[in-house]
Amino acid sequence: MTAQDGLAVGPVREEETSAVVALWEACGLTRPWNDPWHDLAQARDGATSTVLVARDAAGVAGSVMVGFDGHRGWMYYLAVAEQHRGAGLGARLVRAAETWLADLGCRKVELMVREGNTVTEFYQALGYERQQVTTYARWLTE
Repeated sequence: MTAQDGLAVGPVREEETSAVVALWEACGLTRPWNDPWHDLAQARDGATSTVLVARDAAGVAGSVMVGFDGHRGWMYYLAVAEQHRGAGLGARLVRAAETWLADLGCRKVELMVREGNTVTEFYQALGYERQQVTTYARWLTE
């Protein structure tokens, strides 16, 4: 998709899946009740979802999972490796996800931030606004 400062952003490759899951774990994005391997596989196999990664010569530097449900787009698992933080890579990944969604005809993108996550200012700087909604969930499988 894009290349800048030696970092290229594009769809995750099969040989990068272990590195992506390791990045998600290092960034504290995984939860015991969500299998990150399953999440990654479903996103890769979906017709309206993907995982985008930023890569350099050393490997995976960042990632974002993105999907379009027909009504709106969603971003998950935005992660940037420690050594690449503060250089705008997170913003590049968000913009790449937005472009991917816009190319599918998506008009609005949303994301969820867990309580205690300190990324509020990051998303606000990118033009995201807090929404007045409450999210409800129910597991369909156990």
